[in-house]
Amino acid sequence: MDIAALRAKNPDHWMKAAAIRALTLDAVAAANSGHSGMPMGMADVATVLFENHLKFDASAPKWPDRDRFILSAGHGSMLIYSLLHLVGDAQVTLDQIKNFRQLGALTAGHPENFLLDAVETTTGPLGQGISNAVGFAIAEEIQRAQYGKKLVDHHTYAIAGDGCLMEGISQEAIGLAGRLSLGKLIVFWDNNNITIDGTVELSDRTNQVQRFKASGWHVQEIDGHDPEAIDAAITAAKKSRKPSMIACKTHIALGHAAQDTSKGHGALTDADQLKAAKEVYGWNHGPFEVPADVKSQWEAIGARGAEERAAWEARLAEVGSAKRNRFERAYAGDAPKKLSATIKALKKQIAEEAPSVATRKSSEMVLKAVNPIMPETVGGSADLTGSNNTKTEDLGIFDVDNRKGRYIYYGIREHGMAAAMNGMALHGGIRPYGGTFFCFTDYARPAMRLAALMKTPTVFVMTHDSIGVGEDGPTHQPVEHLAICRATPNTYVFRPADTAETAEAWEIALTSKDTPSVLALTRQNLPTVRTEAKNTNLTEKGAYVLAEAEGKRQAILIATGSEVSVAMDAKAKLEAEGIGTRVVSMPCMELFAEQDEAYRRKVLPAGAAVRVGIEAAARQGWDQWLLGERAKPGKSDFVGMDRFGASAPAGQLFEKFGITADNVVAKVKTLLG
Repeated sequence: MDIAALRAKNPDHWMKAAAIRALTLDAVAAANSGHSGMPMGMADVATVLFENHLKFDASAPKWPDRDRFILSAGHGSMLIYSLLHLVGDAQVTLDQIKNFRQLGALTAGHPENFLLDAVETTTGPLGQGISNAVGFAIAEEIQRAQYGKKLVDHHTYAIAGDGCLMEGISQEAIGLAGRLSLGKLIVFWDNNNITIDGTVELSDRTNQVQRFKASGWHVQEIDGHDPEAIDAAITAAKKSRKPSMIACKTHIALGHAAQDTSKGHGALTDADQLKAAKEVYGWNHGPFEVPADVKSQWEAIGARGAEERAAWEARLAEVGSAKRNRFERAYAGDAPKKLSATIKALKKQIAEEAPSVATRKSSEMVLKAVNPIMPETVGGSADLTGSNNTKTEDLGIFDVDNRKGRYIYYGIREHGMAAAMNGMALHGGIRPYGGTFFCFTDYARPAMRLAALMKTPTVFVMTHDSIGVGEDGPTHQPVEHLAICRATPNTYVFRPADTAETAEAWEIALTSKDTPSVLALTRQNLPTVRTEAKNTNLTEKGAYVLAEAEGKRQAILIATGSEVSVAMDAKAKLEAEGIGTRVVSMPCMELFAEQDEAYRRKVLPAGAAVRVGIEAAARQGWDQWLLGERAKPGKSDFVGMDRFGASAPAGQLFEKFGITADNVVAKVKTLLG
């Protein structure tokens, strides 16, 4: 690579890009950890993008109509930190660069959206960023159709590496984007042919150019170090109606002794080699030093979008108040005022009619009431629309010829769906929800975890939540999945017992601003257990007394979902024998744990009463309520699953595994002695 020729050809560009490379080398060396090579290799692409194309204002990183820039190859985080510091982002000061990867710094090892306003999404797990980017692009299309180009008209750019494209989720994302013709999505492939173990050929022979073309993308191949070629490729990509992939042939760790080697992927900290690389760049400045003329050029790039942002704000002020208020409300993440009244009306109707329906059907009933009053909701399913009950008639299908559609056919792409929904939520102005079978959270799990980490209120509608699936057998019957979801920090896991609790769970999910929700819903019909209409959202408490003991309280049955009716049947049998029994419905353990001690003690009081937990799932997570919370030692038990299920009608399975009222009664009697 003739770096001297590159420097001579375009010295202004070279010095701006060299600033990124120098800051990267200095920060990684100071931290003695990190990934130097990718920022050094992609500095030219990033410089051209930010200088000539990216619509942004460094002083307003949350401007709704900005272009989105996503670093899918998140290990190269010093690329985005360098860029943000250079353009004048107020959060990324030089001290933050110097404290890269240190405790309390905003410049974490991988970019984190909850630390920096200008970081659109948390990346690092490879493949997630490019998949989030698909969701960002979908959100832009839908909102442009809803609000018009005067308010919404921007691109989504992503940088992905070889690792991102090897991850299976990338094909889910690429295939979906191609099918939907997301023309505002532009992906730069950092084609450096290096992985940690060595060259890409050690493990892969995929022709990425042909792969993207086969998936319906507009594809170009360029020299990733030629600023004129980069600029021309971005210009051409912006004109395409297809999503675009620009294959950028680059040299990892450009100009360093580790260039084009697997060593270049990681932390380049050798002082002599660092000095030699800077000499190659013509960078004769001290550590973390950027000359004033270069910094001022970058700051001018950061300020370039201020005028356009001001013009956009003027346009927003001119639109009708109703549209403007709806736009601002959606971006603030606020639910419409009608939501509470709508949920209350539905609960009143349910109390009167007392239907016996599956909670997946209950969820559909809620969505039929909610979707018309919340134009920001966008639903979908991973090829299980009729089973998940996620589609309502008013939504319309999002497609090439209907950008106003609010329902997405994701295909058999659970992981891609979850990541795309995260992208939509992070974009702003959209409330995404999507469904699959609860057992297939295994496929969506990495994106669900990131939703929790990123504080993104994505709603995961997971139906067929237990052995109640029946004949499809143990491959489709969740056992450990509730425990896995509940073990994830910052996640609300709802398992409602009937339509009233389902409606309340949806109300919480649709008003949450920083916590994702998992709705675990049944395949089989359940009776209405809440026969009295309550304006209060009882599910918001996490657990509550559904039915009080008729005499002296000797037993407390705690149940969720389909097993609440089992608990009610057991209560009737126990009361008939003079054993006073309280039934506690616990639709959300996380919310119950958030309540103050006085409320928890009111629901689960100390004393001699025995406790039995009932849930058609693994016991993990239950002991907090069965053994803790002032429970009497040795006076608790659990009725649930300790093995995989079987293929048979659901009723037979509940009998086989002992999840019955009679077994609950027997447990209580044994505990009472």
